[in-house]
Amino acid sequence: MDTKGTLLWNVEGNDNPLLIVMSQQASKEYIAYLDERNISWIVAGEERIDLEKAWAVLHDAFGVERMSVVGGGHINAGFLEAGLLDEVSLVIGPGIDGRGGMAVVFDGLPMDREVTPLKLAGVEQYKDDAVWLRYTAE
Repeated sequence: MDTKGTLLWNVEGNDNPLLIVMSQQASKEYIAYLDERNISWIVAGEERIDLEKAWAVLHDAFGVERMSVVGGGHINAGFLEAGLLDEVSLVIGPGIDGRGGMAVVFDGLPMDREVTPLKLAGVEQYKDDAVWLRYTAE
């Protein structure tokens, strides 16, 4: 799974609540841009962001015990592929949007990859007929 680009984190209790995670491919100009704005950053990975290393830094340096990834299909799949996903939380609204090019929850994994089994952990229905589903990864 390719994880390119930059990840933005919000770290509670930090004077600089934004934390950028990037690979060694980030330019000196970009790092200077972040430094000028007092935005904290860490490097995790050479060519691409190494999510396992990023998690280790967040845990060890910032005391992060639990995090929520609110991302698109590729970043979600990256965390799944790295073994860093223990729960999936989905809200299904009472409507259908089948337009092409819309985001998916998990995307970019190889076609021959095994399906990740999930166990239903909770269901909550709302007055507007939306449903919140929570699954744990097995």
